[in-house]
Amino acid sequence: MFAVIVKVHIKPQHKKEFVDAMLDDGRGSVQNEPNCLLFNIVEDQADANCLHLYEVYRDAAAFEEHKNTPHFVRWVETTKDWLAQPLDIATGSHLFPDDSVWKKQG
Repeated sequence: MFAVIVKVHIKPQHKKEFVDAMLDDGRGSVQNEPNCLLFNIVEDQADANCLHLYEVYRDAAAFEEHKNTPHFVRWVETTKDWLAQPLDIATGSHLFPDDSVWKKQG
């Protein structure tokens, strides 16, 4: 499985709108992308204007497909001026758990 970990810093005055747009992208990812298995959005405990995204795709190609979906394109366009700093994106392959145990998020 291919994992994407993103750290997002939001301008405080846009927090609510940003979270609404982020939820739209997360829902679109798990509902409309068969190869997106997991899309978690976590608010940082120490900084409420920082979100951590954890996404799992079947492979890197599925993540590339994700970047062309309507909900992702809408999220990028809607939120681009609401970021307090550039996205911090890391990707990698899962070592544990084994690929055979993954199920699609409901």
